Amino acid sequence: MAVMLFSCSNPDALIQAMGSDDTLSGIIADSVTFYRSDSGIVSLELHTPRMVRWESDDDVMEFPLGFDVYMYDHQKKTTEIHADYGKSYGAKGLLEAHGNVVVQNFGSDETMYSDKMFWYQDLKMIYTRSHVRIVTPDKQIEADSLEAREDFSEYTMYSGSALLDVDEEE
Repeated sequence: MAVMLFSCSNPDALIQAMGSDDTLSGIIADSVTFYRSDSGIVSLELHTPRMVRWESDDDVMEFPLGFDVYMYDHQKKTTEIHADYGKSYGAKGLLEAHGNVVVQNFGSDETMYSDKMFWYQDLKMIYTRSHVRIVTPDKQIEADSLEAREDFSEYTMYSGSALLDVDEEE
């Protein structure tokens, strides 16, 4: 029979080294749901299959498998944002979205489609310099770029065209 003995020397030093900035450059989490609330009332909900958080001055979070964001006003869902990839710069209040970007506004029944979008959360503004299409029940507008309030109450499109439903009797 053989007897083996193991010992740890100074486990506290090992634990401290594991927690230092030099050893932890980021955190990966799967199936994440994030809530933002004001006075206990949810104003934003984010779902992502994977979140990668990088330790940096910009407080960067990456959503390599996409994300869905739901915005609420007094517990009523107002806007939904979906993309195949996202990156959030917390210090700047900026969310960058790529791939099959869809922004749906439930109040105005408008939906925006694009390949890329930037959302400045503090300013409550979104913009894209990519092809963009907005669809409503009675029109479809396409353009090369867009600047808009996050709720689509106001937006400006550049180099665009539109298809409108026209009642022939009028």
